Amino acid sequence: MAKYIDIFTDFGFKKIFGEEANKNFLIDFLNALLPTSTLIKDLTFKNTEQLPVTIEERRAVYDIYCENEKGEKFIVELQKAKQNYFIERTIYYSTFPISGQAIKGEWDYNLKAVYCIGLLDFKFSDYADESEQGEVVHTHTIKNQHNRQVYDKLTYIYLEMPNFNKKEYELVTRLDQWLYFIKNLETFQSIPEIFKNQVVFIEAIEKAELSKMSEEAQAAYFAGLKAYRDNISKIKTAKQEGIEEGILFVAKKCLKKGMTILDIADLTGLTEDEIRNIII
Repeated sequence: MAKYIDIFTDFGFKKIFGEEANKNFLIDFLNALLPTSTLIKDLTFKNTEQLPVTIEERRAVYDIYCENEKGEKFIVELQKAKQNYFIERTIYYSTFPISGQAIKGEWDYNLKAVYCIGLLDFKFSDYADESEQGEVVHTHTIKNQHNRQVYDKLTYIYLEMPNFNKKEYELVTRLDQWLYFIKNLETFQSIPEIFKNQVVFIEAIEKAELSKMSEEAQAAYFAGLKAYRDNISKIKTAKQEGIEEGILFVAKKCLKKGMTILDIADLTGLTEDEIRNIII
């Protein structure tokens, strides 16, 4: 059994980054991720359920929603599986902390910055350029047709964690260290050498130790872990079934075009008996 929790579970993610008592972990992580001009000194956790203006509109429920000492807003989301319109969802989520800044009466529309951060346990498939495929951090801001940033108070950052594969000896930046911690925490058997003199990481690893949690907390974690693993299994099964259906479809097309069973087997990887069963 693993010694530490998996951050890619809802329980693990909120245990490390979503508790008021542990907010120094989130502050350190965000400061490593964001530009130095956005240095966070303190965070206040806000209500994660954002209600719409009218009952006809949809609500938003965030994983983590907080505000720094300057009033800037931070939405931090864990996304375990690819879904349609994921980026659109984060854009929709950002409208709540924007509209929530409205003041009754006279107001000059001077908004506080909003940052939407997604920790993704999957890879994007719609890269605009091949050079983006291996990148971990994807930052989106509002720019004009000349690629000039015209508004710097709305930022979307997506962390594509499957692309982060650095070993301990390859870690250079503070963000490298956090990404290594997030991705590998469950596999740790003890505190890695690189973290042994770093108070924040030592505290975070100690908070993540299962044996130090109550029975109720452990039960909640393992229930979430099972759901997470079941979800991964379902996705893999669906992908495999989709691939198999695609191969059979191609084989049927080839048969209709008069290709030989031997050639179809060579093309699709199916056995000759499997192709004969299609004919039957």
